Parts: sequence; C-alpha cells; structure tokens
Amino acid sequence: MSEPDDLLAAIEALEAKLQQARGSITRRFIGQERVVDLTLSTLLCGGHGLLVGHPGLGKTRLVETLSTVMGLDGNRVQFTPDLMPADILGSEVLDTGADGSRAFRFVPGPVFCQLLMADEINRASPRTQSALLQAMQEHQVTVAGEDRPLGHPFHVLATQNPIEQEGTYPLPEAQLDRFLFQIDVPYPTRDTERAILLTTTGTQEGAAHQVFTAADLIAAQQLLRRMPVGDSVVEMILDLVRAFRPDEPGVSDRVAQTVAWGPGPRAAQALMLAVRARALLQSRLAPNAEDVLDMALPVLSHRMQLSFAARARGDSLSELIETTATKLAQGGIAA
Repeated sequence: MSEPDDLLAAIEALEAKLQQARGSITRRFIGQERVVDLTLSTLLCGGHGLLVGHPGLGKTRLVETLSTVMGLDGNRVQFTPDLMPADILGSEVLDTGADGSRAFRFVPGPVFCQLLMADEINRASPRTQSALLQAMQEHQVTVAGEDRPLGHPFHVLATQNPIEQEGTYPLPEAQLDRFLFQIDVPYPTRDTERAILLTTTGTQEGAAHQVFTAADLIAAQQLLRRMPVGDSVVEMILDLVRAFRPDEPGVSDRVAQTVAWGPGPRAAQALMLAVRARALLQSRLAPNAEDVLDMALPVLSHRMQLSFAARARGDSLSELIETTATKLAQGGIAA
C-alpha cells in the first residue's frame, strides 16, 4: 500500500475512534458539542486549553471525563491565593535512614501526570502561575537544579471564572499564549438543561468508558501533523493572523484604531493545527476555509487585546475577530 493510501486508512480509522470518544464523553457531559469538540481538538493538537465559564457549567466534570475516555493519568489542583509553586511542582525532603544517614528525596507534585486540571488558575499568585510556564512549554520542570520530565503526553486544562475579580490575579500575556485555545463554556440550552436534570438527579447516571490510550493519543497527534493543508488555507491563516496586528501595513482602520497588540507566530501555528483537528472531527481528510473561520475565535481571542479607548467604548473583541475573518473570507479586509 502506498504512503497516501496508508495515510488515508489511518485517518479514517482515527475518525471512527474519535466518534466513539465523543459519544462516550457526552454520556457524562451532556450537550455543549462545540465545547467537547474544542477540548478534544486541544488534546489532538498536543496543546493546552483554557476553559472560561460561570460556576456550575460542568467544566470540572468535562476534564474528569476526558481523562477517563482518553486513558490519561489525571490530577487536579484547586488554585488558591496561598498555593505555592512547590505545591504544584513538588519538593525535596530530608530522609533519615535506619543507620542515621541522611539524604534528600524528591516528592513529585501533581504536575507529574498526563492531564492536569488547573482549577480556577487565576486565583493563584503570579509566582505560582509562573511555575506552570516551563511545564506547559517544555513538558519538564526544574526543581533543585535538576530537570525532571513530565508525563507523555502532557496537557493542562485550566478553568477560569469570568465573573470573579476579587482575590484573583489575571494571567500574564506570555502564559495566555501557551494555551492553544480559549474555550468559552456558555449556559446550556433549555433542552440540554432538561436532559442534564433528568440524567444527573436520578438513581443511575451515565458512565464514560475508555476509548483511547496514551499511546493512541500520541499516535493521533503525529498523524494530525501529517494531514495535508492546501496552499489557499495556509495563505488564509497568514492573512488572518497578520490582519490583527495594528502596525502591519495594509491593516484595516478599525483594527489599527481598536487593537493594542495582536497575535504572534504562535497563533498561526495554533490555527494550523486547529483546522486539521476540526477537519478530523468532521470526518474530512483536509481542512478548508470554513475551518479557519470557525477556529479563529478560540485561537485568537486570548492572544490579542483591545486598546483602552476601545474597551471604554464597549467594543467587543469576539465581534471584531468574527467580522474581520468573515471579510477576509469574502475577499477583502478593508475597513
């Protein structure tokens, strides 16, 4: 069998497995199909996700279910203002042997896993938040001068409550950029909420089952990077990312007047992976322009910032992204 045929067969097999995983997840996390697809895409792309939503919308339940379905060793950390870096990374303790000898022993923290849930990450101090930076980028941490590798694969799914401001520390831009997607978790529809009520308040509740293993997920991540992407999609990704940089030549007047700083090359890399993941989840062999439009908001919304004047006017970043992306798809981004 030729290499293209091998790739086609592997993609079709992965598509079938992803449909099983999606069905297993929705037994415990009812509805919210887009949220499920974006979190699955996060893992397929080998990245990290920031789940933003009000309390009680099932963010923790979703991450726990993902850990089961994807066969990953998961840990959860509840971030609080008094949490210290050592509480996440681990620390060395002095052990005394039976013969009176003493030696340091490393006690690993919860970051040593394959799927870490960082619950309410904006409640921790900047010092503790920064302890995750090296882990998220390099998949290793340095403790007591020694580099210690994390689980393989390694993913962080962090949650953030958008309505709480007291006692919180906004994530710095450098750390936000490490998240592949910002996944907004909205309120469920009426029909979905009815299904949640009937399913979760009875004597029996739907259970998720394992579909993937860690090795399966690693193979899927490698396969995703082999998916072909057409030149037109690549050019559209470049045009879209560069359209939000206020100092870029030819940028629209609206962007130049409302955007303080725009997305960097990491945003283009994330969008390149994201469109492949969306195509996979929709049982297609290659991404198209629709994928770029659909993934623009979760990829770009946390990688750019409106100016102070634009925020004071009440301008919407999400509306700006969607409008600019739509104009680009229609053949122009002029103001």
